Amino acid sequence: MLSEPRGYTARMPSDDMIRRPWYRRLLRWGLWLVIALLLIVGTVIVGGAFDARYRLGDLQPWHRYSPPSELRASDMTDRFTLGDFLARENRVFDEVRTGVEDVVRPTSPFEVNRYVRSSRSSPTRLERDYNRTFEVEPATVRGGALLIHGLTDAPYSMRAIADVLRAEGYYCLVLRMPGHGTVPAGLVTSGADDWNAAVRLGVRHVQSRIGAGKPLVLVGYSNGGALVTRYTLDSLEDASLPRPLRLVLVSPMIGVTPMARLSSVISALGPIDYFEKARWLDVVPEYNPFKYNSFPANAARQTYDVTRDLQARLTRLGADGRLAQFPPVLTFQSLVDATVSTPAIVGNLYDRLPQNGSALVLFDFNRHARLDPFIRPADLTLMARMFEKRPRLYRVTVISNRASDTLEVAARDVAPGTVSPVDEALGLAWARDVFSLSHVALPFPTDDPVYGSMAEELPNGPVALGLLSPRGERSVLTVPVDVLMRVSSNPFFPYMERRISEWVR
Repeated sequence: MLSEPRGYTARMPSDDMIRRPWYRRLLRWGLWLVIALLLIVGTVIVGGAFDARYRLGDLQPWHRYSPPSELRASDMTDRFTLGDFLARENRVFDEVRTGVEDVVRPTSPFEVNRYVRSSRSSPTRLERDYNRTFEVEPATVRGGALLIHGLTDAPYSMRAIADVLRAEGYYCLVLRMPGHGTVPAGLVTSGADDWNAAVRLGVRHVQSRIGAGKPLVLVGYSNGGALVTRYTLDSLEDASLPRPLRLVLVSPMIGVTPMARLSSVISALGPIDYFEKARWLDVVPEYNPFKYNSFPANAARQTYDVTRDLQARLTRLGADGRLAQFPPVLTFQSLVDATVSTPAIVGNLYDRLPQNGSALVLFDFNRHARLDPFIRPADLTLMARMFEKRPRLYRVTVISNRASDTLEVAARDVAPGTVSPVDEALGLAWARDVFSLSHVALPFPTDDPVYGSMAEELPNGPVALGLLSPRGERSVLTVPVDVLMRVSSNPFFPYMERRISEWVR
């Protein structure tokens, strides 16, 4: 017999020496991937919570108190009327008065705080509180319009456009969306379902108010633009819903950054008292009488949900061929917009519309501002990238400098199916120190008493935020200087007014 060499010890092969089946290796790598993802998410949640705790300012009563009577989607059934809506709205404002305004005391005679009744930021400085739903009515009603404001906004932003429509014979309902016009904490819990239900209620009321056979127009600003577009898509699928004849959109929220989805992850620890600031992305003094400055994480998440749902519906109805019935849309949009995506308006909405008379108005840069070296190259070339020379099914109008050496602007209009622009002098001009419009500027004329750049500042009037143009040392102001420097009114509002009037005639 052959003997084993001295010193040799027989060993059975270990598990590691046996080749594992492919599915076991895949399972092992999948497990490690899940662990890695959990660690990343946990780091984002905890890191975001600590960042909010130490970065944001102290929370105030208006960040912690949310009126318990605020309207929810479940309240607004088909039998819920505008009268019911207004009664609940009055209760909500009564709760804000007792829960916030009665407990807030001024800390300085110069304080600007919308929740201090003696402050110049109090909404009571105007003839009515435009944070609430309001109606305007012409002498003779020839049509009806529902106007929906934007996120963190209030019905005040639709005030000037409502006056334009009233002059054309339209009864106008400017509806306050739940969670808005009261306290920023209202947006910690209010969301898209509540707003969609409110829009349906508003349409029902306007339709019943004007009766059959008269035109119904929907107007939406920012998030309100997404909401009225969503309603219109619903009306194409549900014949019981009144269908609008035309839409007017101002800076509509058709697309936002996907990063908005992460806001709900970052705020996951918000219910814990120690990390309560995690519910907020910004905590800023509330000096604006008709718009929240503080921004809850839930509001960002709602923008993502609203736009994602809108895109899904546009895709589905486009595939079904039902977008052929979509009514004509007139949109006003700044070429550069830090809040909503201008390319999404073009690619995700307009390029899907039928040739139904729709029109898109874009406000270009001030090409005479001498700031080209400081503007991001991608933004400078955005117009060329979006509007290469090809025929389109809708009208495009670009408001831009008449020439590179002048502040005067012209409307460069390209008709559907053509590529050659026709210029129209408008008799309007850029201010020398303004290089673009902004998301918040478009619906406000320059003489708006709060946001206008040419407002008349009255001793007992509201705070004239549009007159602020801060220049000085940094880290001195109590609010971010970029917020105060943002253009808050539209020097080309007379052109908007004319186009809207022609649109609804």
